[in-house]
Amino acid sequence: MTTLAHSLRSHYETAPDRIAITLQFAGKDDMHLTTRDLTEGAAGFARALQNASVPPGGVVILIQQHSRELVCAFWGAILHGAIPAIMPFLTEKLSPEKYRHELAALIEITRPSALVTYAAFEDEARRAVGDGNCAVIVQEGITPAAPDFASLRGIQAKPSDIVLLQHSSGSTGLQKGVALSHRAVLNQIAAYAPTIELSEQDMIVSWLPLYHDMGLIACFVMPVVMGTRLVLLSPFEWVRGPHRLFSAITKYGGTHIWLPNFALNFCAQKIRDRDLEGVDLTTLRRVVNCSEPMFASSHDIFIRRFVRYGMRPSAVVMCYAMAENTFAVSQSAGGDFLVENGRPSAGKVLPFASARILGAPDGAGERDDLREGEVGEIAIRSNCMLSGYYHRDDLTAGAFYEGYFLTGDLGYLRGEHLFVSGRKKDLIIVGGKNVYPQDLEQIVNDVPGVHAGRVVAFGVMNDAAGTEDVCILAEADTTDEDERAAIAAAIRQAVAQNSDVAARFVELFAPGYLFKTSSGKIARAANKERWMEVGD
Repeated sequence: MTTLAHSLRSHYETAPDRIAITLQFAGKDDMHLTTRDLTEGAAGFARALQNASVPPGGVVILIQQHSRELVCAFWGAILHGAIPAIMPFLTEKLSPEKYRHELAALIEITRPSALVTYAAFEDEARRAVGDGNCAVIVQEGITPAAPDFASLRGIQAKPSDIVLLQHSSGSTGLQKGVALSHRAVLNQIAAYAPTIELSEQDMIVSWLPLYHDMGLIACFVMPVVMGTRLVLLSPFEWVRGPHRLFSAITKYGGTHIWLPNFALNFCAQKIRDRDLEGVDLTTLRRVVNCSEPMFASSHDIFIRRFVRYGMRPSAVVMCYAMAENTFAVSQSAGGDFLVENGRPSAGKVLPFASARILGAPDGAGERDDLREGEVGEIAIRSNCMLSGYYHRDDLTAGAFYEGYFLTGDLGYLRGEHLFVSGRKKDLIIVGGKNVYPQDLEQIVNDVPGVHAGRVVAFGVMNDAAGTEDVCILAEADTTDEDERAAIAAAIRQAVAQNSDVAARFVELFAPGYLFKTSSGKIARAANKERWMEVGD
């Protein structure tokens, strides 16, 4: 198999009636899609793209809910030779203004050929694309079709062609579409699947959103390519009832699941015993902790809570991943990881990949390789790397050093084990969501009473939750306590309405309190350090 389209055709021709994906919906019967259902559904979407004159290599944005149509539209774009990019859909928890702003930024940079969505979002989609050359395709009414592989353009794709885009969350992230080739994705699967002992006989169960690299690659593309059966739950239904994940594992004999670190704590603390009656986790062989900073305490609390239901402690393993490497960079095997300073190792770097730990650049931009145990920036090289940031050659050029991708993460090596100890960049990760502090600072700057330009946002680790809390520090123009309380309440409301997170800590100070750099910018690290010291 040289492309993703070839892999789907191969399964269609050899095992068309095998169940490929089971979709679960709260209050409804499970929906089973055979390989025939998936391929013919995809062929129907490919025909719709052809009818809309979407060219080979054109980007197709998918804004769809958890549904059969979403999984078929993704593979339909690939069969057509287009480039799918799955994006979140607008929910009641998202600010419409913020959502529209991010979608506009995405369309401006990506210049898509088509946007596929559901009928209720059609008007919004047409306003977003404007008068450009972007077709809006409504999923309702698109019917399956027998695939004519000889005429499908995706079958003629080359391994080096871009097959999909991954975008991180936040308005800044939407301008950085990670472009991945067929070769990169298939190389990732070839290296990663053996590391987690995944085969066609296994069963992946997932609630993860498909617009995130962990959900998209590990829990969607990889099982379809390998012929591993997949059970998909809605992320929103999982949040409302996290026990549904364990019910699905029990019902279908799930062997592999992926969870961001916060979900280990969330499941252990929020699921009631009565919701776990009859749960059997003896089939689970891999519970992969990934996508945000990992903590041994989260690992321990999860094991203590669920070992009584048959889960083996050795099943919980660690993974360090990023979209720029398709997905996984390193992975620990069952029971094969170290713990230092409360942080488990992220395992060993995958085959066909290598990692360097680099010191800070000198005046000429040169960087030294650090010794074992010394903390520096993690740089990686592999055969799974991105082709580039889509339509952003400027960002691509600055992302590498001597052929190694600069991750922006801090860590060190201990023998073959990679430890991720922090972030060089200011990114905040809340419940697996990437949040850019400058986005939050811009929101707070617009709150009346806040001294313009004197706001800092950062993340603070919440050990009980297993993820970060958002902290906002701002200077206020008033010293009146009632007015300051009202400003703080307005800040919380503005953040909640205009971002995907809530502010846990909001503190106001007199003008001149916050540290600035010599160039006049707010110094996030220095202000966080002082706030933490005062808090202690």
